[in-house]
Amino acid sequence: MMTQSAISPFPVSQDVSRMKPSSTMAAMQAAQALRATGVPVFDFGAGEPDFDTPDNIKRAAAEAMGAGKTKYTATAGIQELQQALIDFYADRFGARYERPEVMATSGGKQAIFNAIVSLINPGDEVLIAKPYWVSFPEIVAFAGGISVYIETEDNGFVLTAETVKRAITPKTKVAILNSPSNPSGRVIPPAEFQKIMEVLADRDIYVISDECYLRFVYPPAEVYSAASLPAELRSRLCVAGSFSKTYAMTGWRIGYTLAPADWTRAMLKLASHSTSNPTSFAQWAATEALRGPQDSVATMLAEYTVRREWLLKALREIPGVTCNEPEGAFYAFPSVRACLNGEFKTSDQFAQGLLEQEQTVVTDGAAFGAEGYLRISYATSMEQLHEGIKRIGRFVANLH
Repeated sequence: MMTQSAISPFPVSQDVSRMKPSSTMAAMQAAQALRATGVPVFDFGAGEPDFDTPDNIKRAAAEAMGAGKTKYTATAGIQELQQALIDFYADRFGARYERPEVMATSGGKQAIFNAIVSLINPGDEVLIAKPYWVSFPEIVAFAGGISVYIETEDNGFVLTAETVKRAITPKTKVAILNSPSNPSGRVIPPAEFQKIMEVLADRDIYVISDECYLRFVYPPAEVYSAASLPAELRSRLCVAGSFSKTYAMTGWRIGYTLAPADWTRAMLKLASHSTSNPTSFAQWAATEALRGPQDSVATMLAEYTVRREWLLKALREIPGVTCNEPEGAFYAFPSVRACLNGEFKTSDQFAQGLLEQEQTVVTDGAAFGAEGYLRISYATSMEQLHEGIKRIGRFVANLH
C-alpha cells in the first residue's frame, strides 16, 4: 500500500518556487524534441554561436589535460587566467584591476548569480530595464529581492539616466545593466552609460554590468565596458563577463567577474560551497582565448553583420512586423503586435503556433518582459535564416 508521503507533492523550497523555468532553455528543448522525431527544425531560439571553438583554444585545453592540469584550482581560478583578464582590460579599456578583484566562474550566468546572491537581502529592490535577460528577475527572486522594472520601449529599448533616476527608491540596492542587450541587441552609448553610473553612484547603489556580448558591436556603435569608468564610479561595480559568445565556448562553461575585493571575497565564499573552481582545463583554454589570436572574433562579427542586415530587411518586409536595429549581440527583437488577432492573441501563442505549423523556433518576448515581441537569434546559417524567415512570412500571411 502506498504511503501518504509517497504521493505528497514534492516540497519545493520557497526560494526555488519563486523562480520560473528559463524560457530560452524551453525553446531549445522544443527544438530538440522536434529534431528527435526526424522533423527539420528552423531554430532561432538558441543564443549560441554556430561557429566552432577556435582550434588554438581547443589545443590549449588538450595540452593542459595532457600535462595533468586536471586537478582542483583555487576557487577564484588559476593565476594565469586572472592575469590574462587583468591585462586584457588594461590594454583594451585602460582599466586597472588586481588579482583579489578578479574571479573565474562556471559561465557568465554563475557570475551574475554570485553577484546578486552575495549582495541582496530579502526586500531589497533591484532595478532591471525591460526587456531583460530571462534569468535576471529569477535570480533576484531566489535571493528574496524585489525586481523593479524600468520601461524603455518609448526610447527604442535604450536605457537612459533619466529613466533610471525616476525608478530609484529608498529600497534600491542594486541595478543590473546589460549592454549590448539580450534580447534587444541595443547598446547604451558610452556617454549615457557614464551618466547612468553617476546617478547610481550618487545614491550609493551597487551595479552589475552584464557584458556577455561585449565585443559583438556593429559600427558606428562602440565596444564599451563599464570597467573603463573612473575609479570612483567603479567602487560599487561588478563586471560580469563570459567566454561563451565571444569565443564560441558555450559548452565550456567559463566566465568571470571583476569587482571590488570585498565583493569578490563574498562571491568566492558562495562559490566555495557551490561549484568550487571552474573546470581546470577550461581555464587554460580561456587564458589562450585572451592571449592568443583574435581573428576568430572579427570573423564571427563580420558574418553576424551580414546576417543582421539581411534579417532586418527581410523582417521589415513582413506585413505587421516592425523591428528596431540591434547595434550589438546577435538577436533581432521584432514586434508582432499587429499580427496578434483572432486565433493568436499573445506572443507566446504566436510562437507556439509558429512551431506547430512551420517548425520554426523563436522565443516569446513576454519572457523578457516585452509582450508582443519575439527574440530571433541570427547565430545560425544564412540558409537557415532564408528558409525560417520565409516560413515566418507564410505563417503571418495566413493569419489575415
